Amino acid sequence: MSFLSRTLPRTLAVASIAMLAALWAGCAGDYPQSTFSPVTELGVRINELFASLFWWTMLVLVIVFVLLVYILIRFRSRPGVEPKKFYGNNLAEIGWTLGPAMIVVILLVPTVRTIFYTYEEPPEDALVVEAVGHQWWWEFRYPQLGIITANEMHLPVGRPVDIRLSSADVIHNWWVPRLGGKRYNYPVAARPQGAPEPKNYERISFTVNEPGQYSGQCAEFCGESHALMRMMVVAESPEEFDAWVQGMKAPANAVPAAGTLEEQGYNAFLRVGCTACHAVAGTPAMGRLGPDLTGIGSRWKIGAGLLPNTAEHLAKWIRNSAEVKPGSKMLAFPNITDEDMTAIIAYLQSLR
Repeated sequence: MSFLSRTLPRTLAVASIAMLAALWAGCAGDYPQSTFSPVTELGVRINELFASLFWWTMLVLVIVFVLLVYILIRFRSRPGVEPKKFYGNNLAEIGWTLGPAMIVVILLVPTVRTIFYTYEEPPEDALVVEAVGHQWWWEFRYPQLGIITANEMHLPVGRPVDIRLSSADVIHNWWVPRLGGKRYNYPVAARPQGAPEPKNYERISFTVNEPGQYSGQCAEFCGESHALMRMMVVAESPEEFDAWVQGMKAPANAVPAAGTLEEQGYNAFLRVGCTACHAVAGTPAMGRLGPDLTGIGSRWKIGAGLLPNTAEHLAKWIRNSAEVKPGSKMLAFPNITDEDMTAIIAYLQSLR
């Protein structure tokens, strides 16, 4: 017996066990972007469809594997035995034609039903949120409430929401795995002057059933910092959501008290030109080229989920965001004095 014939079975067995262990480890754990623990009816429907298709696929796999093993054993080569020759079998041909057709129908019906469910119109009282993709951050507008925020979307638990998806530049893809499926953000199409307002957006609607923080990201390659375009959806009770809305409409610390470090930062914020691109509710800052900074002090991260929201990272981002996020379109401010930088950061962190 050769060395290869002696070692091959053992090697294959060890490799199989290692692969199964890796697969098991990959399926274990509580991952923040798992599609297997949905918190919306939309996510539940998609997850149930996946599970159904998976087990039907496993059934087909087992049947094919059993038949293959049977054929390999039943019709194996035997010394001195002339194999019987077959010239067609009508029953077999009917079976391998009708069998796959039935499998396709079995898989097609629930798939089509789920697809139609994901495109159902939301109820009239649904909360409308316009999710606009930018390179490389997210803008969230609440037209019914008159507020705008960035990268962190707040939603009330138990109320239907209508997410209207569009893009300010290239194609993006809004995806929060625990809330449901992916949906494209297409650039808004130009229209002739005076033409009726078209529905220049995709949409996805659902109702969040559990409070929590649900991580998401862009799922369509949109440039060099595509992988750094994240978001957070904060689902909270209706009372907490209403309090957040009021805080966004009338932030308590938008204009700080006189004589404070935050006031120095507020004045520097206006002086160095931040207002050309950014807005803060309750102040003269009304720029719309960059993210709205109302409430930025309470956001989980900065740079669309790139950096922890700390003073050190804020300073690094303000001085030159492109160093930490390639292709960032924010202007660099290397000449801001350390005194002004400290004051601006204090002001931004006070916006809660």
